[in-house]
Amino acid sequence: MSKASPSIVVLTGAGISKESGLDTFRDKDGIWSRVSLEDVATPEAFHRNPARVQAFYNDRRRQLVESDVKPNAAHEALVRLEQAWPGEVLVVTQNIDDLHDRAGQRNLIHMHGELLKARCEACGEAHSWKDDITVETACPSCGAVGRLRPHVVWFGEMPFEMERIYAALGTCGLFISIGTSGSVYPAAGFVQEAGFYGDAHTVELNLEPSDGSVQFHEHLHGAASEIVPAYVERLLREGIPESQ
Repeated sequence: MSKASPSIVVLTGAGISKESGLDTFRDKDGIWSRVSLEDVATPEAFHRNPARVQAFYNDRRRQLVESDVKPNAAHEALVRLEQAWPGEVLVVTQNIDDLHDRAGQRNLIHMHGELLKARCEACGEAHSWKDDITVETACPSCGAVGRLRPHVVWFGEMPFEMERIYAALGTCGLFISIGTSGSVYPAAGFVQEAGFYGDAHTVELNLEPSDGSVQFHEHLHGAASEIVPAYVERLLREGIPESQ
């Protein structure tokens, strides 16, 4: 290996969950092609029409809870990487599903929140949540009615744990981006943070080149369930290459 035990930061997006049966957002047939994000994914939308926003997320929550959606080979490969790599492996996901958790990922940041949690706007407490939320639902902690919202980051809000993420990007030896469009910030800027401001080798594993593809040292394109396990096996066998 080029470094003794360098740390690894992995960023995942909707592309890693698509093969598990979950819709992406920005594909031509993705969620935002059918629903306006301004109507369901902003604080203003929630305050304007909470019932509509809750209905949108209730539908998505049921898909996780009631369907046969499960982690795929790409999720499982990242768990293997975390368990076998001699240094730290941090997975930062933009996804609000629980597929990384179900696969067994331990060192994991849900930067955009978690669909299977609800947060109270009155007291700030977050709770595990698998049922529908309505405008009549009361907070289990403070009893406030109509103040529960999905524990997700909407457009215009700050993602979670950014200080920890940037600290990891600045010191990692390898940054891997999986299944992302490269168009949503701040996550789209992570490759520059790791490879330009830091000293990491940067790799894109994606179905097709992302918007920021030219910023990566290395690219592998194909289905996540195929290229992620193959790359992890190569990485464990050969280590991190020297960046060009």
